[in-house]
Amino acid sequence: MTRLNLASARTLQASTELTIPALHSFDSSIGIVHLGLGAFHRAHQATYTEDAALATGDTTWGICGVTGRTASVRDQLATQDGLYGILQKSPTAPTSLRITGIIREVLDGQTQQQELLNRLTDPQVRVITLTVTEKGYRRGPDNRLNLADPLVRADIDGTAAPASAIGRLARGLQRRAHQDAGPVTVLCCDNLPNNGTVVAGLMDDFCQALPTAEGDALAQWITKNVTFPSSMVDRIVPATTDADRRDARGLTGLTDEGLVIAEPFRQWVIEDHFAADRPAWELAGAQLTADVTPFELMKLRLLNGSHSTLAYLGALQGYRTIAEAMTDPVLRGIATALIRTDMIPPLEQPDGVNLVDYGDEVLARYENPDLRHTTVQIAMDGSQKLPQRLVSPTLAAIHAGHRPHVITLGTAAWMTFVALGRDTHGHELPLDDPLAKRLGQVRGLSDPRKIVENLVTIESIFGSELPEIDWWRTELIDDVRDLLAGRIPATTKAN
Repeated sequence: MTRLNLASARTLQASTELTIPALHSFDSSIGIVHLGLGAFHRAHQATYTEDAALATGDTTWGICGVTGRTASVRDQLATQDGLYGILQKSPTAPTSLRITGIIREVLDGQTQQQELLNRLTDPQVRVITLTVTEKGYRRGPDNRLNLADPLVRADIDGTAAPASAIGRLARGLQRRAHQDAGPVTVLCCDNLPNNGTVVAGLMDDFCQALPTAEGDALAQWITKNVTFPSSMVDRIVPATTDADRRDARGLTGLTDEGLVIAEPFRQWVIEDHFAADRPAWELAGAQLTADVTPFELMKLRLLNGSHSTLAYLGALQGYRTIAEAMTDPVLRGIATALIRTDMIPPLEQPDGVNLVDYGDEVLARYENPDLRHTTVQIAMDGSQKLPQRLVSPTLAAIHAGHRPHVITLGTAAWMTFVALGRDTHGHELPLDDPLAKRLGQVRGLSDPRKIVENLVTIESIFGSELPEIDWWRTELIDDVRDLLAGRIPATTKAN
């Protein structure tokens, strides 16, 4: 079977089911470096960038993508001239395929560190974007840069080429400063509250850990030449399967090892705070705003919070995918109540958005059976996700005078997932988490009180205020007891 590449793409005929923007974006020079070249970036920011470039005719916004942990994406795209397909699946429209070509270079972050540093120093690079996941920022329990982390420590000491995301970014900016390569914007696209501020703070932590003169010089250059806008990103991008690849081959007759899957929906809200030029992302549908926070909290709580809750409850019930979990009327009712009853009331409504309508759209997106977003995939890294998805909204609701019973149930589902380690059918539920060793202390326990009392002491997850609220701890224990016994607790309780 012929492999997708530039030559084979030129033989294709565009149709309503097949678009080939790669034929026009292939000649772009590199203006963006992206750290964390996973499926999400390829289905989200890369498409916005390609659409913006095509809308303006600007060919200076090609992307250099940098892999994080493995070279698999580089190897997939290297023989495809950087081209790959995005297979868009919807229950209400025909499957369609887009062949994208805006990623013009792929570097393996593990073995091509010098090439990465050189690219970060290129004056033509004016934007650096990141999707390295919550755990990729290597923060400690205090949410500052974890200076005890071996990768971070080595990057600070400079004993080898930088290996952590923050280390690579800091050393790249340092070299950029030395070579007077000009201002640059660092744009975080991960699910972190105030993500631009978070990255700026981690960079400051890195500078402070350097020898005084070196750290001060870097910090001063960053202050004058770098901005860290926040952003909110949204698109469901599940893992690609062999069946998906067969579907794509049916549309092109070509083999595509870099194929990614996505829903039709996409959203990108960006703080308009740039140090240099940027693509005209607004022409591709992105929203530029002075304050991302209301959009960010809307997404983190209504979408990510309900997604995690469905993942833990669904996994415990033996549902493989989010779409399967949504066919259970009890779980669908829980997700609906979580959004409408607990999450929406404390939120500030973003400009132009109806929160109830947004929440209903979120639930409809979950029902797409073609996406096959697995419950176990969403459940991973819970210790990194819970603070912003469930813990912060719990406190927000309590401070607003409301007892968030449904969010509490979501937290109890995570605790039960961690402790029980199997679903109702006896199938193993993997504990894939940076704190797996610590969380493993409750695996196998059957006493709900011991499970809750052990886990709520993890301050990096629960902080210090919430665990001191007696009714919340008591309700958690009751919910965990029910879940351990295979029962779904009621979400309507007496206050």
